[in-house]
Amino acid sequence: MALACLVAAAPAEAALVKVKAGHLVAIDMAPLFVAKESGCFEKEGLDVETVFFANPGDNNAALAGGAIDFSTNPFTLPFFAANSGVPIRVVASAGGWGVIEVVAQKASGLKTLDDVKDHIAAAKPKLKIATLQGDTLELILTRAFAKAGIDPEATEFVYFNDLLAMVEAFRAGQVDILSHIKPYTTEMVAEEGAIVLTNDAETWTRFSPNTVVSVLDKTLTEKPDVVKGYLSGLICAAKIINETPEKAVEILTKGRYFRVEPAVLLEAFKSAPAPVSFIPDVDSIQGVVTDLTKLGYVKGATKASDIFRLDMITSLQK
Repeated sequence: MALACLVAAAPAEAALVKVKAGHLVAIDMAPLFVAKESGCFEKEGLDVETVFFANPGDNNAALAGGAIDFSTNPFTLPFFAANSGVPIRVVASAGGWGVIEVVAQKASGLKTLDDVKDHIAAAKPKLKIATLQGDTLELILTRAFAKAGIDPEATEFVYFNDLLAMVEAFRAGQVDILSHIKPYTTEMVAEEGAIVLTNDAETWTRFSPNTVVSVLDKTLTEKPDVVKGYLSGLICAAKIINETPEKAVEILTKGRYFRVEPAVLLEAFKSAPAPVSFIPDVDSIQGVVTDLTKLGYVKGATKASDIFRLDMITSLQK
């Protein structure tokens, strides 16, 4: 029942607008969860129901079909949707920078990408790397390897379709390197002694996002106040995360949003290269999508300028 208004309990009370927000589970979705649990959305007149998707494609399909009103998904997915004819619009980054990390097993002895290059040059067994195919988690590897002069064919990419299964494979020692997202990479560093080889802030740019907030064009044009309220709620949550991260961790722990210890979640926030904000580096996004096209994952001519609508979040964040 997208964007339907509830009947007010009393005439003096304004009815909350009910919306559904689809999401995965990663640290850059913390603003969504904190906004819901802290009352930030309610202050903006919204009753937000969060809807979990294990697969980014299902999240995309739900937005296209009108089952949800907002989608928080890797920034590559809106391009897939647009190239399929979906009138999708990206209205903001989801929040959080440097959240994609490539980590290596402690036992591997790898500490830098140069070590990966040396491993290959020494003709040692191929390194197994867990990633998600056609996603930002794969694209950070191809870009980082290109910058370091590493041939991806000299390694073995092990593709998963379940984000948590990737973590378990790394924990079990079935793969040597994991391309994943905080706080799960943070947990591997804290509990398994994993080493961070690079992150998206280093590989792309400081304000390259992992996920973005998308809506249908109809929602943006017909319900701009709802979109504005949603984005304002995220900004309210970002203030809590940036200024009182301990409070944010307490809120998220009570809501059981992340399967990690509070100390790990706090470290994930504190190790960010910049405070949570919502205006992404669009040029870097376009560069990644160009890489996707060259790899054959994107079949279409949609550009970032075709689907990104950042005027509202830029105005609000000021």
